[in-house]
Amino acid sequence: MNENFLTHPYASQRMCTFGKNGMVATSQPLAAQAGLDMLKKGGNAVDAAIATAACLTVVEPTSNGIGGDAFALVWINDELHGLNASGHAPQTLSMEALKERGITGEMPEYGLTPVTVPGAPSAWAALSKRFGKLPLTEVLQPAITYAQEGFPISPILGYNWNVAYEKFKDELKGEEFAGWFETFGVNGKSPKIGEVWSSSDHADTLIEIAETEAESFYRGRIAEKIDAFSKAHGGFIRKEDLAAFQPEWVKPISVSYRGYDVWEIPPNGQGLIAILALNTLKGYEFKTKDSVDTYHKQIEAMKLAFADGKKFITDSKHMKVAIEDLLHDEYADARRALIGDDARLPEAGQPLHSGTVYLATADDEGNMVSFIQSNYKGFGSGVVVPGTGIALQNRGHNFSLDENHDNRLEPGKRTYHTIIPGFLTKGNQAVGPFGVMGAFMQPQGHVQVIMNMVDFDLNPQAALDAPRWQWINDKTVLVEKDMPSYIVEALERKGHDVQVATSRHSFGRGQIICRDPQTGVLFGGTEPRTDGAVLTY
Repeated sequence: MNENFLTHPYASQRMCTFGKNGMVATSQPLAAQAGLDMLKKGGNAVDAAIATAACLTVVEPTSNGIGGDAFALVWINDELHGLNASGHAPQTLSMEALKERGITGEMPEYGLTPVTVPGAPSAWAALSKRFGKLPLTEVLQPAITYAQEGFPISPILGYNWNVAYEKFKDELKGEEFAGWFETFGVNGKSPKIGEVWSSSDHADTLIEIAETEAESFYRGRIAEKIDAFSKAHGGFIRKEDLAAFQPEWVKPISVSYRGYDVWEIPPNGQGLIAILALNTLKGYEFKTKDSVDTYHKQIEAMKLAFADGKKFITDSKHMKVAIEDLLHDEYADARRALIGDDARLPEAGQPLHSGTVYLATADDEGNMVSFIQSNYKGFGSGVVVPGTGIALQNRGHNFSLDENHDNRLEPGKRTYHTIIPGFLTKGNQAVGPFGVMGAFMQPQGHVQVIMNMVDFDLNPQAALDAPRWQWINDKTVLVEKDMPSYIVEALERKGHDVQVATSRHSFGRGQIICRDPQTGVLFGGTEPRTDGAVLTY
């Protein structure tokens, strides 16, 4: 039998998944099962989220890893908490240091230069310590087992792995990158769909993180290994940078949208962009989803929100504009007034002064978690620290090297961050976690799935299944190939440069879990654009 696991010639349909005792939704079934196992062992939604997140570093390394960052929104004891576990730039990494190496214009994409302090292990430890019920050694065991014994490569994972491998093979040269090919290659190639892949180094690192509650990563043996490798290959990150890092508990930000509150992590994350767009869009009434007026206004509001975000979002300690000013209703009114009948070029306003994985979990106590982590661009920097399995992120690539830009590179600073978890509440009750991963698609995905559920009354699965659009730049909009042709043609008449994508890979991969406030029944959806699963019991 000659299977083609990436060919699907016939339309298929997936229903919402329903459960009562607990639910886990993410992009990999094996990781979802790891989270569900924690719930069945007596753990809560937080334990399930950590187990799923750790497992995803093994079973979906194309999108995240131990060397990446993480954010979380945690609904527990009827209160929403935010965790920012994104790392800062090394203290020796500055524009002056880069100029001495002849680097100007923009930050490099690969290698040790764009590596910032990884925050994901600190997120697992912080969540476990504050809210978890099970020991971290037990919660990380499924990830350790898969890393030791191996797991079969799933279809979308295999596709993305091969794309990255072929790209890296052409672009990444030198000893600095040798560890990546040794870790993620099999006989000089990427692993095939259905082939079993394992990493004993990854397993050993996870064991050490579990046993030391991540202390070894930041102030122990693992930190020493990262430091030594960076020094040997001209990197900037040092053990002192790792030792100085702590994740930050933050107050989530929100806007009220048609009776619901939509919550995001505050900057340095780009969740602000999603709620800026929704704050603009709430001034309209949308009668039908599949109308050119709906799509046009969504796109124009998104462009304006991105213009503001790209100009103002950076480390919150360095922002020159107050978040509350950007979210003020008067500012939303002013931005809305700029949206006319035709497509326009986006420009930032003047407010008044006054490569990612996503997962959602819920338990039978009413607790819910929205969690996201990433190495940024796929496998990240292309650098793996020998003997650890740790693929370091390239998040520093987002820093600007323009001295006048709000997000300019500075030592010890967090950069503009693309990964964002979302959460929905109504009347001080949790509706549930949601997220759409995928770089700058993320706030666009958040806006589209929230409007699909709130404005157009779609269930979570249908909200994720619906064809998506993606603003690229200027007036260019990419749409999925199942977008109705009359919508595409009408948008072009309004001046949008519409391009129909042949692949769905760039349109994000989301998960949603909701809880019925009357019965407590959970219902969730997962993404048709990935190897996703919703597991429940």
